[in-house]
Amino acid sequence: MSSTAADWFAEQGPLAEQLPGYRPRAVQQDMAEAVDRALADGAHLLVEAPTGTGKTLAYLLPALASGRKVLVSTATRHLQDQLFDKDVPIVRKALAGRLRVSLLKGRANYLCLHRLQLTEDAGDLRRPDLVARLREVRTWSQRTRTGDIGEIGDPADGSPLWPRVTSTADNCLGSQCPVYDQCWVVEARRAAHAADLVVVNHHLLFADMTLREEGFGEVLPASDAVIVDEAHKLPDIAGRFFGQALSG
Repeated sequence: MSSTAADWFAEQGPLAEQLPGYRPRAVQQDMAEAVDRALADGAHLLVEAPTGTGKTLAYLLPALASGRKVLVSTATRHLQDQLFDKDVPIVRKALAGRLRVSLLKGRANYLCLHRLQLTEDAGDLRRPDLVARLREVRTWSQRTRTGDIGEIGDPADGSPLWPRVTSTADNCLGSQCPVYDQCWVVEARRAAHAADLVVVNHHLLFADMTLREEGFGEVLPASDAVIVDEAHKLPDIAGRFFGQALSG
């Protein structure tokens, strides 16, 4: 960091200006200094921080101040949104710099305008609640800036509508899509490549690792460092991607 952690996390420091009632915590400063050193040295760092440490800010501030391209991965989409919408803006204001940040989720989280049109044209939704929901999605599609379905619903709630209005790697038309220049997935990935810090989730992180390992391309942009939050969730998620099941 251009200043020491003690400066950033001081009682009258830039972080305190953004957080009313903020009080310095030595353990938070220690963690920030450790993260800063690891980023500078390209070293591995494992941190187990007790509740109340303020670990999110302790890694976000040195990450954004490092001048490096950093991926931050957390356990769920909900935590992604919380990190991106609540914590990242605080750090950006504290640093008062033109830092580019991006939120990137899996393909199924973004509206596909082409498939939305196909679903509307098909007119085969029989349930009144799905027809009404489809109208809501169309109205929302005209005002959203991200295409992230999380703004209007939960793509994991089991609704049969979401698979109809999102794409998969198998049914995506790619550059042949008639509305390719309005594709939210392409836009989100483009923003991620241009960002200084990208917030992803563990599922997307492992999906990217799987694609790279198999030589089928990549989902995430190259980075100088990866910070894994909620790391205790990694074994279960990694098992889904790299595990093998044997039965007797």
